[in-house]
Amino acid sequence: MQNAINWFEIPATDFDRAVAFYSAVLAVDIQKAEFMGEPQAFFPMDRESVGGAIVKSDRLTPSATGTLIYLNLGTVENLEQALERVESNGGKVYMPKTDIGDPGFIGLILDTEGNSIGFHALKPNE
Repeated sequence: MQNAINWFEIPATDFDRAVAFYSAVLAVDIQKAEFMGEPQAFFPMDRESVGGAIVKSDRLTPSATGTLIYLNLGTVENLEQALERVESNGGKVYMPKTDIGDPGFIGLILDTEGNSIGFHALKPNE
């Protein structure tokens, strides 16, 4: 098993609001589509990477206390910039950039839908 995770879904009650939030905060193009009868918006990925989507579905409920996923922001600079954009886009930062030692840096947010989401960036090579 190369990765423990290969797909994730972030539940949304207001699909368009959630897509706008993640597009703005992460500064990425998130593609909307319908999959298996549900609106989904796909985070950028390729066949070799972990993928995920924002999903509006009766089977999913946003939660601040359930499973916590960490989105890979790539660089510390990207992590800092994303955290700076959270509150102006309707979310809340409840753990600012925090050094976690060798694994790098994390920040925790509450998105517009009520989901607790982590951001992660590896430490830069020194």
